[in-house]
Amino acid sequence: MDNIAKLIDHTLLKPDACEAQIKNICDEAREYGFKSVCVNPSRVKFVSEQLAGSDVLTCCVIGFPLGATLSSVKAFETAEAIRLGANEVDMVINIGAVKDGDWTLVENDIRSVVNAANGRASVKVIIETCLLTDAEKELACKCAVLAGADFVKTSTGFSSGGANEHDISLMRRAVGNKLGVKASGGVRTPEDADKYIAAGASRLGTSNGIKLLHI
Repeated sequence: MDNIAKLIDHTLLKPDACEAQIKNICDEAREYGFKSVCVNPSRVKFVSEQLAGSDVLTCCVIGFPLGATLSSVKAFETAEAIRLGANEVDMVINIGAVKDGDWTLVENDIRSVVNAANGRASVKVIIETCLLTDAEKELACKCAVLAGADFVKTSTGFSSGGANEHDISLMRRAVGNKLGVKASGGVRTPEDADKYIAAGASRLGTSNGIKLLHI
């Protein structure tokens, strides 16, 4: 695929990222026409201001990177992020609840964020594939569908593994055409981007956005 810029969430989530670095990725996103800039919630207002007047969306993570905060906290964080300018939120599921087999909690946790977003921002659901069995991945995706999310996403990039073709293909089969699929974690080259898109990804989360472009 020759032009993937509009599939890229240009991402900087390192805890020591400074304002100058955040501004730089905003400038790059505007220059190259990326879909969004994805940052931690405390940077949302700054990013939204930097991207004003452009087509680039402001994206932030919720309950990141462990997903272990209370659903009420994730909902509040979502509402605050949107108030500060977020157009998209990438929330981490309750991974411990998945391991418990408590699918009601998993679904309701996602729904709490969807309800807080209330159509004002797209909701992407990070299922952290590296920690799940294939059966758990499928059920987590189904919870995201039932809860009304917009995307499922492979990884935080902060755990033991990232995106791969197998997981992306599995997630695409699980959600069909109902949701988008975001590949994230280890998306570093144009070849990575091409194979993940071929496997079913409709969005790419990466800190290497410029390197993915065929330029």
